[in-house]
Parts: sequence; structure tokens; C-alpha cells
Amino acid sequence: MSTTKNKSGTARGKRSRLYWTVPAVLVALVLVVLLAKWVTGLSGVQTFMSDYPGHSELPAGAPVGFPAWLAWQHFLNAFLLLLIIKTGWQVRTTTRPGGYWTRNNKGFIRTKTAPTKISLELWFHLTLDALWILNGLVFAVLLFATGQWMRIVPTSWDVFPNALSAALQYASLNWPTENGWVNYNALQLLAYFATVFIAAPLAFISGLRTSSAWPKNATGLNKTYPIEVARAIHFPVMVYFVAFIVVHVFLVLATGALRNLNHMYGGSDDVSWVGFGIFAASVAVMVAAWFLARPLFLRPIASLMGKVTSR
Repeated sequence: MSTTKNKSGTARGKRSRLYWTVPAVLVALVLVVLLAKWVTGLSGVQTFMSDYPGHSELPAGAPVGFPAWLAWQHFLNAFLLLLIIKTGWQVRTTTRPGGYWTRNNKGFIRTKTAPTKISLELWFHLTLDALWILNGLVFAVLLFATGQWMRIVPTSWDVFPNALSAALQYASLNWPTENGWVNYNALQLLAYFATVFIAAPLAFISGLRTSSAWPKNATGLNKTYPIEVARAIHFPVMVYFVAFIVVHVFLVLATGALRNLNHMYGGSDDVSWVGFGIFAASVAVMVAAWFLARPLFLRPIASLMGKVTSR
């Protein structure tokens, strides 16, 4: 009886926190907008925003537009990242796994010690991680081979005052002019740089440290890089990716959806439904993968790479 009461009290407490959190967030957002409008009305701030309109000039020879390979990379990255977040949360919260997987200790990957049995959810998470890393390596090579890196890597210190200017414009609801086909604003540039060159590597090195692939007997290495540090990094990085995706999708849809989607999926700067159609198809694929990522469908795939058991 007391356990039931405790659970009921906990549920009421969560609903109560949610009840007060939502209006508190809305009030905070309204206050931020009002404060930003007041600040941007000051003469000194207006001069600052005139000197720094919100974007930095790109280096000479920077490419214009988005090549086809970038559209494919964008889809694959979104597809894999969505499932990585889903399975990462499952690994963190699942108490009764849908099965267990043990690697076949033969072929290309062969170790002296016996393979470790892991949950089916963790196997899928690690498999997705490996594919995401492979996709990221291909992306990095193409990024620097085609010059597209100049669009997301800061090349001038004025990116920081321009980013502040862009942030003030967003906060005051007087959003900066979007022209992503040619040049991102400074805030977007810094966000993409942080995601590609900081958050993604942090996700990789922290995930590798917590995985079964990390050498357990490397005493010196483990002391230098404790698993507690990796865990303290890994979850916040996942939260960052979730926040980035939410803000990114919102701004894509709110700042000219057809044109923005045509940039990434249609390969042109036109305002047409081509990019939206491809985007809608990609969303359908991701939704299908989300619902098919369950033990019933994962067991046959996992059995191709190892032994699957119920416990």
C-alpha cells in the first residue's frame, strides 16, 4: 500500500512540476523578448548592430549552394542520429532488455579474450554509432575536399560580435535575413561548427570509453581517462544534440520552409515543393525506422553478427 502511495505521490509531483514549468518557461521567453527589444532600441546597440549585421564575410573562393552529396549526408546523419538518441535513451533506462547479443569471435574482429555479452539495445546503439562515425568521416573528407568547410568554420574573429548581433535579432523577433544558399549568419556558423567539430567528437570519445570495445586492462589509460568522466560528458552531449535538432528544425520551418528545404534536398535556391517532397519522404523513412527498431526485427539482423539469446 505504501509503495502505491509513493508512486502516486511521485506521479503527482511530476505533473505539478510540469504544470508550473510550462508557464514559467513561457514567461521567461516573453521577458527575454521584451528585454531584447529594449536593448536593441538603445542607440549604442543600434550602432553595434549596424557595424556587425550578423554575418561574417566568407573567404574568397567559398562555394555557393549545396552539392548533392551534402543532401545525402544530411539525411544519413539525421537518420542515424535519431536512432542513436532513441537507443541511447533505451540503454540508459531499460531494466529488462529485449534480448542479449554476443559477438562471434572470428573473422575480421578476433580477440584473445571471450566476447562480452551485451543487451540487444546496446548492440543496436553501438552498431548505429559505428555507422554514424563512418558517415562522419566521409562527411569530413568531402567537406574539406570541396571547400564546403569555409561555410561552417570561423575564419575571422568578427564572427563573435556578429553572432551576438544575430542573437539579439532572434531574441527581439526581428530575425536576421536568411540566405543560407550563400552564407550562414554568424550564430548559425558557430552552432554548426560546435556540432560538427566539438559535440560529435565528444560523443565519439565518451561513447567509446563507456563501450565494451574500450580496453579494460589498460590501467594507465583508464586512470588518465576515467569512465566517470566519459559518462559525465556523454549524456549532456546527447541533450545538446536533441536541443540542436529541435531549434534547427524549428528555424528551417519558420524562416522560409520551402526555400530552406529546397536548399538541402532539392539542390537549388528556388521556392518550390521539390525539396519538401524529398524531405517528407525522408521523414517517413525515419518514422518507419523508429517503429521497426524493436527486438522482433533486430534479432535476425543481430544474429548475422553474433549469437542472440533471450538471457
